[in-house]
Amino acid sequence: MGKVWLVIKREYLSRVQKKSFLLATLLTPLIFPAIMGIFLWIALDESQGSALRIIEVVDENNMFFIESSEQYAFSYSDTDLEEGKNLVRSGERFGFLYIPKIELSNPKGIIYYGDRNPSMSFISHLESNLKRRIEEQRLFESGIDPEVIAAYRTRISIQSITLDNSGEEKFSDATVNYAIGFFTGILIYIFIFVYGNQIMHGVIEEKSSRIVEILVSSIKPFQLMMGKIIGIGAVGLTQFLIWIVLISSISILVMGYFGMQMPQQQAMELANPELLNSINETPELFNILKVIKEINFVKIALTFIFYFIGGYLLYGAFFAAIGAAVDAPSEAQQFMLPITIPLLIAYMGLFVFVLNDPSSNVSFWLSVVPFTSPIAMMGRASYGIPFWDLALSMSLLIFGFLFSTWIAGKIYRIGILVHGTKVNYKTLWKWIKTE
Repeated sequence: MGKVWLVIKREYLSRVQKKSFLLATLLTPLIFPAIMGIFLWIALDESQGSALRIIEVVDENNMFFIESSEQYAFSYSDTDLEEGKNLVRSGERFGFLYIPKIELSNPKGIIYYGDRNPSMSFISHLESNLKRRIEEQRLFESGIDPEVIAAYRTRISIQSITLDNSGEEKFSDATVNYAIGFFTGILIYIFIFVYGNQIMHGVIEEKSSRIVEILVSSIKPFQLMMGKIIGIGAVGLTQFLIWIVLISSISILVMGYFGMQMPQQQAMELANPELLNSINETPELFNILKVIKEINFVKIALTFIFYFIGGYLLYGAFFAAIGAAVDAPSEAQQFMLPITIPLLIAYMGLFVFVLNDPSSNVSFWLSVVPFTSPIAMMGRASYGIPFWDLALSMSLLIFGFLFSTWIAGKIYRIGILVHGTKVNYKTLWKWIKTE
């Protein structure tokens, strides 16, 4: 174990002490708040200094009216089609909306002309206004007063409550759970790829420079492999923790400069008893506060750390084995497919199945199979995981890590000393079967 520790220490210090590590660690947290600040500044500057955009509207039905907003104003006239187009071409109008005579049961032929592609939100705004007016007119022609229908329309908000076997009730919100699962799952996916590749390139570097031949004279190849995996993983964790602290601190300063607050600050203020009266007047805020209070962040954090480390160790062993089997990074691409496919399955499954229905059979299997569980299980974590599902998934991940390390160790101990040999899957299988 002492020799493994020496390798871990060497891998960790050799990377942490590099100028490139310090620059990446310190500059990366500045990039995201800087980008956020730039976009906020542009958005505020645009909202304050942008000119009103005038849309010319020709309505041959004389029944449509679209309300103007702070950004768009609608001007109605009897301008013909060609003249309306010329108003756009000359820059006198931002856009031109042409509404020909239409059948209310099958409205077709409505066209918007502009000198640039309109945004999706703007087109949706036009469509919703026209759709509402057509529906009102159809109701009126059917002898139904639209105002009566509008008076009976009721907004419904369903509060979701999860019941435990112990009888305890917990508030939940699918949007909050989705966001937590999305963020944590993607972090693990990125971490595995980035630092797994670092392991592979580090092994290839040492192998091509023949340094490894000196190292294996005093340490077993398996110990060397484990030391590299753990050492580089520790570098990644260190960098990740520093990023969290710096990004959070700088983001608070940037958002404070623009008079905004981070979600954590808003949640703390909402938790103030003196503000409960104002919260009760806004049910949405009150529901969000209840959901945040019910989330077991300690359990989610511990689950994240386990799968964060477990997923990295599982795939890190394979990355190290690939690095040992080849002489150059270009040769490694042929062996990346077996590693990439399960990661991509987990990534796509996170969005298609897990986050949409965490209790489905597909979500269950994605979250217990070791090759997909680190990403998929984090998608289920915030929704609440049955104890036996979590225990089974963790046990299989530990077994998967031990199995992948055993397989990778067999490849590593032979491949690390082999030079100039064309390696393929058949060769790897022979190395694995070698006692």
